[in-house]
Amino acid sequence: MHRFANPNQFLRIANPVLPWVAWLAALSIGTGLYLGLIQAPQDYQQGETVRIMYVHVPAAWMALFVYASMAIASATALIWRHPLGFLAAKASAPIGACFTVICLATGSLWGKPMWGTWWEWDARMTSVLILLFLYIGYMALVDAFDEPTRGQRAASILALVGAVNVPIIKFSVDWWNTLHQPASVVRLDGPAIHPSMLWPLLIMAVGFTAFYFAVLIVRLRSEIAAAKIRNIRIGQVHG
Repeated sequence: MHRFANPNQFLRIANPVLPWVAWLAALSIGTGLYLGLIQAPQDYQQGETVRIMYVHVPAAWMALFVYASMAIASATALIWRHPLGFLAAKASAPIGACFTVICLATGSLWGKPMWGTWWEWDARMTSVLILLFLYIGYMALVDAFDEPTRGQRAASILALVGAVNVPIIKFSVDWWNTLHQPASVVRLDGPAIHPSMLWPLLIMAVGFTAFYFAVLIVRLRSEIAAAKIRNIRIGQVHG
């Protein structure tokens, strides 16, 4: 893994991959939106409102996936001193925060006609809101110190501590009595959703995942370039 932690080696791999994941994201999201918003049937209880889930559910999955990725990247930065560990976590944070905002916003849009309220302080919604605060806190800590390494360490520790919220979000509907419906896709006994609705969800999930990696590569290239510039400036000052 140390070979892939080298910035130059990473760029040699990532640059050819970028157009492929970008095209995959565009095609998957376009196909998923068409199938979900036009082709998929109405729900017998939710009616047309069910179409919100084709954006809401994949965004919720990605909010958790990106934060878990940040926690892993932060662990590699703190424990094994991988050069790209912190940069990957830093580059991921704004992307994950955006997915979390989309999740919360679409959830509120769905909740108003279904529950009669834009917001309810139930376990799932509150824990996802906490996740958004963790993203914001991470981004604030990164630039909170004059010495960059102190900000990197503090933000990485926050990412690791905040990772405990990920399983809480996942199992909150099982552990507590909440308004939020239980899992209907990732279940031990198989998905409890018709294939005509399941496939658009899965295709959107693929598209959002590809989008994350595409934007991550772009942001990582910028972070690597900025780090090189900082090192040159530091060398000039000490020289």
